[in-house]
Amino acid sequence: YKSGDTTLKGYLAYDDANADKRPGVLVVHEWWGHNEYARTRARKLAELGYIALAVDMYGDGKTAKHPDDAGKFSQEVMKNLPTGEARFRAAEELLKQQPQTDGSKIGAIGYCFGGSNVIDLARAGANVAAVVSMHGNLTTGMPAKAGEVKAAVLVVHGADDPIAPKSDRDALEAEMRAAGANWTILAFGGVLHNFTDPTSNRPPNSKFSAHANRYGYALAHAFIADALAGKL
Repeated sequence: YKSGDTTLKGYLAYDDANADKRPGVLVVHEWWGHNEYARTRARKLAELGYIALAVDMYGDGKTAKHPDDAGKFSQEVMKNLPTGEARFRAAEELLKQQPQTDGSKIGAIGYCFGGSNVIDLARAGANVAAVVSMHGNLTTGMPAKAGEVKAAVLVVHGADDPIAPKSDRDALEAEMRAAGANWTILAFGGVLHNFTDPTSNRPPNSKFSAHANRYGYALAHAFIADALAGKL
């Protein structure tokens, strides 16, 4: 699919044994780019009864092998919010166009860079029912304005994440309160950054946490389901 002149390469997952329309979820990748991890998460959502699109925020499905490249790719998007918004909207429209999708019920979940991205999209007034940030950066140069956050916002976080310390969580809480948003923040004690990725093992910054991954996802899935059902 395309956003402007940029070709984007996503990954669509759904249960083809079910002919009914179903809610859709956009999966926004980590700073490494659209890789197998994002696709795995899309498939897990499909198993839960959604149609899920793992999006491409970098273009051409490119991925990084080194943190320097990952940082460069992610900053290109984070420093140009209109580009990120346009690429997200292109993915959203693609998802809505699928015959299996109930276009009135769309949510989004993001990881690391993707977690930051979905919060920024909520700040900018993205018209989706819910956004879930998993271990995303929480700071912004463009805070939400009163009445503009349409999505219910869930932040699932490691309390010891050095990428986004408690001061950032407190600032986000104050921002969401001032904006009148529907928000929830869950912080796991003793948990670091990137806790959902079983391959993550870079203490003191990043480390997989089995319990935070399990309970965080349980809440995320319940949150998305309730938001899409109009219960939040």
